[in-house]
Amino acid sequence: MDDTDKLIINVLQKGFPICESPYRQVAEQIGITEDQLLSRLQTLLDDGVLSRFGPMYHAEQMGGALTLAALKVPEERFEEVAEIVNGFPEVAHNYARNHTLNMWFVLATERPEQVESAIEQIERQTGLPVYNMPKIREYYVGLQLEV
Repeated sequence: MDDTDKLIINVLQKGFPICESPYRQVAEQIGITEDQLLSRLQTLLDDGVLSRFGPMYHAEQMGGALTLAALKVPEERFEEVAEIVNGFPEVAHNYARNHTLNMWFVLATERPEQVESAIEQIERQTGLPVYNMPKIREYYVGLQLEV
């Protein structure tokens, strides 16, 4: 990642313009072409530097719910359980962790009462208890890289 990539990340952390040509506007602000910006974003995604690029929605403000959940999965069943968990449309992302609770995932539902239902289904299909960790308070941590 070079200084231009860091600058792209810094600028986009502050917001994405709502206009006819948002990528061109960001590119001009950074001092590169729109094609260069798009190419660099794709490379950052392809290389895993960025896991995603897109809007963040506040599910609760739209009548839905989000919760962080975790499982303690026996290592020999990890791939099997990951496939089961990832098969649920409510699972937004799922990550392996080096921890006793070694599988962490986010559930996003259209209605708050669907969270418990999804958890019960995951427990039933995996045979493992799901540790539900609902958000109590939201924090924003802005990422700014030194350029």
